[in-house]
Order: sequence, then C-alpha cells, then structure tokens
Amino acid sequence: MDLRVDADRLRADLEANAAFGRVEYDDPEKRGRTNRTGSEANRAARDRLVDRLEDAGLDAVVDEVGNVLGTWTPDAADPAAAPVVSGSHLDSVPEGGIFDGPLGVYAALEGVRAMREANVEPARPVGVVSFTEEEGGTFGDGLLGSSVATGQASAEDALAFEDDAGETLGEALDRIGYRGDDAIDPATWAAFYELHVEQDTVLEDADADAGVVTTITGITHCEARIEGEANHAGATAMGDRTDALAAASEFVLDVEAAANAVVDESSASAVGTVGSLAVSPNATNVVPGLVEAGVDVRDVEAESMETIVAAARESLARLERERGVDTAFERPFDVAPTPMSDRLRDAAHAAATDAGRTAIDLHSGAAHDAMRVARVTDASLLFAPSRDGISHNPREWTDWEDCAAATEVLAGALARIAVDGE
Repeated sequence: MDLRVDADRLRADLEANAAFGRVEYDDPEKRGRTNRTGSEANRAARDRLVDRLEDAGLDAVVDEVGNVLGTWTPDAADPAAAPVVSGSHLDSVPEGGIFDGPLGVYAALEGVRAMREANVEPARPVGVVSFTEEEGGTFGDGLLGSSVATGQASAEDALAFEDDAGETLGEALDRIGYRGDDAIDPATWAAFYELHVEQDTVLEDADADAGVVTTITGITHCEARIEGEANHAGATAMGDRTDALAAASEFVLDVEAAANAVVDESSASAVGTVGSLAVSPNATNVVPGLVEAGVDVRDVEAESMETIVAAARESLARLERERGVDTAFERPFDVAPTPMSDRLRDAAHAAATDAGRTAIDLHSGAAHDAMRVARVTDASLLFAPSRDGISHNPREWTDWEDCAAATEVLAGALARIAVDGE
C-alpha cells in the first residue's frame, strides 16, 4: 500500500509548532524552542494541535493528566474495534530542537490525512496521540503521560508533581485548560506506532530513509556516595589525606572501563556514564570530603546492564579497602529493555518497500513513550535520520525530505494494520 504524504503540509505543521516557545539566535543553523508543560507556549501548541485534529475530521479528547487523543472513525470501520494509534509528544527540553516529539505527533496526523485522501478504508478507528511531559523537564522524571495512561503510574501522584516554583502539574494543567476528564487507555488499542528523530547517526551513515527499532534500551540510574575527610589543602600532608574526589575519579574510570569491557566482550550497544558529581565542600583550598555521583547505565541486554552495575559496586568496595573512604550505593531507577512488536516491525518494513523507501533495523539508546505503551499492547518505534546525531540542542535537524520519507513509512504501516491487521 503506497501512500503519499503532503510534505509541504507536514513542514508547515512542524514550523508552526516550532514558533511556540521559539528561542532566537544569531546563528541561522540554530532553531531552538523551550516548550515546558504548563507554559503558555505549551498551551498554544496544544490548542493548535486540537484545531488541526478537528480540521482533519478527528474527534479530540483530553484525559486527566493532559494527554490529547484525536480519533478518526471512518464510515467503513467498526467503531467498537480496537484502534490503531500513533503519536509522540509536544513538550521540549530547554532550548531543544523543533523535531524531537512534534515530528511524531504531526507525522501521525499526516498519516491519517494521507489515508483519507487516498480513500483507504480502515476496518478500525485510527488515532493520533500527544502524551504529556515526555521529557521530564518540569514535572517528574519523564514519560509521565504515557506512564499514567498505561497504568504504570497513578494520576494522583502525577498531578502532585511540582515544578521549581512549587506549582503542581494539576494546577498547571488547570491553568492552561488541559486537565481533562476523558479516558485514554492504550491497553484498549490494537497497536501503537511512534515516529521520532533518531538522535544518532546510524541512519545518516547508512543513507537510509527510516529506522525500525528492534529494542528500546533499558535504563538504570544509580547514586554513589563517597565520603572521605575534608581538611586543609595546604596543611594536610599527601599521606594523611582521605580525598573523596580522588577516590571518585577512580570510580568514574572504573565505570567507563566496565562499560568498555562489556562492549568488547558481549554487547556493542552497552553504555555506562557517570554524568554528575556533587563535591563538598567544593572549595579550592579544601581536600574534598564528600562526593555524590550519578551513574547512567543502558543497554538492550539486561545482563550487560547488571554486569556494569556490579562493577560499579565492586569499585566502591575496592575504594573502601584501598583509600579508606566510606561508600554507599543506591539504584532508584530501573527500566528493563523493551522489545518492539515483530508484527508491527514487519508491517513497517513492508510499508517502506511499498513506498520505495529504505528502512533498516536498529536499537534505540534513548527512552520513548513507546516503551511504556509496549507494556500493555503491541508497539513499534520508527526513526527518521538526524543530521550529525544532534538532539536536545537547537542544532538538531532532520531534512524536510527525510521527515516526509519517514512519514510515508509510518503512514503505510498504520494503513496496513488498520485495514487488515497484518
């Protein structure tokens, strides 16, 4: 099934959305936006989306945490049949790019338009969804809307999250008019597709039009505490020191070495990062007495993640023995790797062939709403190429032709599943 999308219309949607929270730069290669959940920019982006959904003949609803769902129920469809849904998110990180999130929302809408204009007659409804607070930049830790919709987090807890000013998510949604009372339940969906920019260079290097994700990486966040003794930097002899930062520097290198060993021996996609250090008292003339380190471990194989975490624990035990520091280790956040649906992946590859597009398999090293939805129904994540792999940055860019090509793959996949459920 070869569906052609309107590339100019898709571009117009993305550029209009980019205006909400636009950040101005002197550099013409920078196009940034700051669209935080609950902001006026977020309200405007939501308003425009609802207008565009309704203009295209979709019925729009909003649930209690602000998730927006538009549904097209063709005359030939069984309105009680489980729908096929696609979408992503509209919020952004501070000074993020214009494609991360909105491409998936507006590509889904363009897919519905393409089906309607080609007189495709799905046997089931087709939906377009925008999840609230995917980035976790204002309320919670990320994937908030999809976590609530799929029952993996409670709406009550989510609405109680506070931003830096003390306003809760519930208050923010009330203020912008997007605390709804409709039900959005992905467990009732027949399938879910999410199109997203890749945020890496695999597709660019392969000169491919689209990526079909096999597995979304697992993510573990750990917190290491290394306590020595703060003392005068000038009056404390080198042999009399218990330097927490010197010990932490070895910990950082041990985590890096463990990740490199896993890559060499078992899983090329594994990564381990010590991404944050809080040093106390953090004064140039004081031997550091305490370091708190944040560790991020990811892979598509759970076993390799456990190997890196175990190495981090052993590093701390060694530092206690050899450097005399006290250590503690916690693992507050842990998400298992999430495989994508083989059925939906096959449909995406078939759609790429029909459209004359090239699609390759790859994994996702970042979390996406599709990993939450995959817990309750079949889900698939598709990628469009990212120039130089840059994302969460105003230099993020995906060529307009690439946006349209990946959207054609998405549209064809949605049509295949919606028409006959292949």
